[in-house]
Amino acid sequence: MTLYTSATAQDRKFADTWPQSTEIVDYANEVTMNNRPEETYLGVIVPYDFALDREIWRWTPKRLNLLITRTPQLGLPSTVEMAENISSDETVRNATRQLLTTEPAAVVYLCTSGSFIKGPHGERQMRSVMQEAGTPIAVTTAGALIEACTALGIRKIALATPYIASITDKLRSYLEESEVAVTSSIGLGREDRIWQVSEERIRELVLDADHPDADAIFVSCTNLRTYALIRELEADLGKPILTANQVSIWAAMRAAGIKQPDIKQRLFIDTWQGKRRNGPSKTTVAALESQRFTLHASQPEVLRCGGDVVETPNDRGEHVSPDETEVGVEQ
Repeated sequence: MTLYTSATAQDRKFADTWPQSTEIVDYANEVTMNNRPEETYLGVIVPYDFALDREIWRWTPKRLNLLITRTPQLGLPSTVEMAENISSDETVRNATRQLLTTEPAAVVYLCTSGSFIKGPHGERQMRSVMQEAGTPIAVTTAGALIEACTALGIRKIALATPYIASITDKLRSYLEESEVAVTSSIGLGREDRIWQVSEERIRELVLDADHPDADAIFVSCTNLRTYALIRELEADLGKPILTANQVSIWAAMRAAGIKQPDIKQRLFIDTWQGKRRNGPSKTTVAALESQRFTLHASQPEVLRCGGDVVETPNDRGEHVSPDETEVGVEQ
């Protein structure tokens, strides 16, 4: 059976209910299931208490697979002691080796506190250990943050964290040693179950952390759910919102030479490496700033501004790009 795609959002909505086909033909690209590009893999090391596996997939393009492994269970609260233990050389080395069977393009250590707790020298040491263990490319969340700041020209940053004061202070020191000034910081004082912090509370935290002198705001901790908040906060505050999972996956794809997805977040827009544009046009930025009026629409809506297309999310916070023509194919 051959199934012809129609490239409409309504068709994609009901794709899961269609009969399974042995061949999918796309009129525009004439791609068949038997002639698809080879899949790519990224290895991901997360702390034992990481709870947002589905969240990090939202920054990935189709045909990029994430291979996730966890550090050993320690049963410690989210303190300096925990951050130091989950980032030991032995832990990082063993976790990296667990991911190498399928030859991932890169391995990313996806934990903010674990990668900044020992300062810039400790972050570089962590990447060295990962490469010695066998990965061709090593990325850490803390290192990805500095790379994102460099790419966006960010010299001053505000911090929003779920941490207790001692860990937030370590993050401030890491950034200042990396020549990124911290204008302000605020933490929730949480030592456990950080993944249970609501999106509304995270939004309030970011708004409270903002400072007039800050070029951007960084939301620390990979256990905070942030994907659906970034566009609205960037529109409200008029500056980039960087988050731990966002910068980690972005930097890993960038380092591995993987084409980034067309995500309407400043980090992705301003560092776009695709064919359609090399940076944000004035019309794109203007459209993003107007998102506060359309972000809560119950159905996907497309804004056309000059030559750029900017889509708004549906009521689940998902993005449907008008040029996506594949049907029933998951990432």
